[in-house]
Amino acid sequence: MSLIVAIVFFGCVFGAVATALVLVVSTKPRRRNAPGPEGGETGEADPFGEDSPLLLKRDDELSTISIWANILARFDFVEGMRAHIAQAGLNWSVGRITALMLLSGAVTWALFNRLPGTPDWAIALLAAGSAFLPYGYVLRRRAKRLVRIEEQFPDALDSLSRALRAGHPFSAGLQMLAQEAEEPLAGELRKAAAEVHLGGSWDVALDNLAGRLPLPEMSLFAAAIQLHGRTGGRLGEVLGNLAETMRESVSLRGEVRALAAHGRLSGGVLTVLPFAIAIMLTFVNPSYLRALFDHPMGKHLVAGAIGCMILAHFIIRKIVDIKL
Repeated sequence: MSLIVAIVFFGCVFGAVATALVLVVSTKPRRRNAPGPEGGETGEADPFGEDSPLLLKRDDELSTISIWANILARFDFVEGMRAHIAQAGLNWSVGRITALMLLSGAVTWALFNRLPGTPDWAIALLAAGSAFLPYGYVLRRRAKRLVRIEEQFPDALDSLSRALRAGHPFSAGLQMLAQEAEEPLAGELRKAAAEVHLGGSWDVALDNLAGRLPLPEMSLFAAAIQLHGRTGGRLGEVLGNLAETMRESVSLRGEVRALAAHGRLSGGVLTVLPFAIAIMLTFVNPSYLRALFDHPMGKHLVAGAIGCMILAHFIIRKIVDIKL
């Protein structure tokens, strides 16, 4: 049995070192500005900011490691993961995220496998949870970024509506809005303006904008602009009414999140309370809980209870996460 444990341990260590090397090799240096005639940087002002037309070229490489890229290309989840990374505003590749996931899972397995008496199924669950952490960070950052854009968009539509009523064309109004708005909405608008600046049509640019930002408000905005291009009308008034409707929708979602905060807080308290009681009993009466760890089935019961508590926490959060 010890030989099998040693083989598994050294295999995990080898996997961790290999994935670390993959991360180091796949890290790309940040590109600097082009050198000027004097050998320094040009320092020319870019009208599109960080998202200039030269930076709109999409990097379709899954990984700089060709072997790892060929392996990832065989799976269907890669496209969804790539879209989530872009929507989170991260300039990471799918290869880097998957390598981080493998590294986290391998390190967790190697560490907990050295603890005596730890059930193998508990180690597997911990390794799986640890492997999900990098992708979970991407999903959480994506959700926060989309909520921030959702809050910024009604005010941006009001500004665009006022610019159109003042006589500015739509393209000029959108470029003005891209320069004056706050991030992260400003960056996405600059990308749409840069696509048109390169010769694309507004229909394609707006479709790409709605694809990068999977929000109902963004789809309505793109549909309104495309419909106006075919039928005509007072676009300023349409955008003003759309902004008012979006503002009411954002306010309603904020009220729902505030009402659901009580359920999230209750779920957090119910999750932490058993651990707090166990720590308190350890100091007050150490022999009370020692039977769980001395009995052969005790460690399995403790690991099962911890797993059920964590699962119940996520179930409660899912229940109180109300979608409108």
